[in-house]
Amino acid sequence: MKYLPTFMDLAARDCLVVGGGEAALAKIRLLLKAQASITVIAPTVVEDIEVLADGGKLTWHPRTFQAADVQGMTMVYGAHGDWDRDEPVAKAARAANIPVNVVDCPALSSFITPAIVDRDPIIIGISSAGAAPILARNIRARLEAMLPARLGRLASFAASFRGAVKATMNDGRTRRRFWEGFFAGPVAEQVLDGDEVGGREAMLSLINKTGQRDSAEEGTVTLVGAGPGDPDLLTLKALRLLQEADVVVYDKLVGPEIVDYARRDAERIYVGKAKGQHSKSQGDINQILLSAAQAGQKVVRLKGGDPFVFGRGGEEQHFLEDHGIKVEVVPGITAATGCAAAAGIPLTERGKAQSVTFITGHGKDGDPDLDWASLAKPNQTLAVYMGVSTAGRNAARLMSHGLAGSTPIAVIENGTRPEQRVLAGRLDSLGDLMAGHGITGPALIIIGEVARDAKAQSPAALLAAAG
Repeated sequence: MKYLPTFMDLAARDCLVVGGGEAALAKIRLLLKAQASITVIAPTVVEDIEVLADGGKLTWHPRTFQAADVQGMTMVYGAHGDWDRDEPVAKAARAANIPVNVVDCPALSSFITPAIVDRDPIIIGISSAGAAPILARNIRARLEAMLPARLGRLASFAASFRGAVKATMNDGRTRRRFWEGFFAGPVAEQVLDGDEVGGREAMLSLINKTGQRDSAEEGTVTLVGAGPGDPDLLTLKALRLLQEADVVVYDKLVGPEIVDYARRDAERIYVGKAKGQHSKSQGDINQILLSAAQAGQKVVRLKGGDPFVFGRGGEEQHFLEDHGIKVEVVPGITAATGCAAAAGIPLTERGKAQSVTFITGHGKDGDPDLDWASLAKPNQTLAVYMGVSTAGRNAARLMSHGLAGSTPIAVIENGTRPEQRVLAGRLDSLGDLMAGHGITGPALIIIGEVARDAKAQSPAALLAAAG
């Protein structure tokens, strides 16, 4: 992140705009909304700026810029649109340690002005760090269309009740839960529809009702599937719950870009496990979830893929429910469907596979104990989870039960992620393929005729990826 998003209080603060054209006028209009005290330096200005000066909205000095003009300013804009005239402005501001923005010139700027969605007091800034300002404006247009026109009124309405809520609810967690429920509930809808009088009556009733309850709330645990790795595959419900959670307990397969969707003040607990390397035992994880829920917290147990597909989600659910904890499950895109799609492989296809079976390549005590004879039957797809270390042995078992060594296979490592690798081959060379390309996982193995459709990387691409 090149720029830190911040919002500055400019009310009655001195701000300088150097330039008198349309670009300068656009910045002046923003500063007027922020109630800044504006000085304009330019030999000539467009008519609208002159009108604002005549009306006392700003001070205009009809002359060229001098370095001393930046002294005492909170913020400076260079708005000529001409490097030769704007560079001295930027240089003087930087020398005085004053934030400066040169219109359409990030190289001369110490800050940038984002595309803005204004629902005062709700303000949204969208920035591309100067790389694609048109894209930022397009995003702003989409947000403008999505957000209710009265969103700002809703924020002001809520602000008017903050004192009452704080006085009625002493516990910070209770207040946060109240506000989460309010903004998602019917009173907020009433305000957005324009009925603030009725909304105030309903709000007072809601506050009194909540304040009369026992402040000790029951905690909950939600088992949330994070999908195979691509953050865009996270479900909307999973995203919402992450942003509401007090505690996030997450696995090794959950990338930091997904964990970062959680509230900034949420406690984050890493419990990642890999073969032979357990940061926490399953018993430890169960106790962490239980203790947090018993303390009245909202807990999200974030798991790669789907929590009920080789994710031990069932074990955690049973343990917590046996201790009286309410558990909800939010499914995620499991590795078989997500990685297969990313590699261009249909798991079922007429004439090739009439069924698909998800199996684990690693059992509780080592190699899996499976019905290999059934798995070796033709016209089906096998999706093998956690099978990197046992790939060669499992291939041998399938072939010993009749599955042809020429059966197509595909190995998808880090599926759906930027570093995804897809290897294709035959069942009888699966072990060598894994070893020869240094596959360490996470990886999904697909066995069956559908694997012929795999969009495998070329040998040259694999060599380049290996460095």
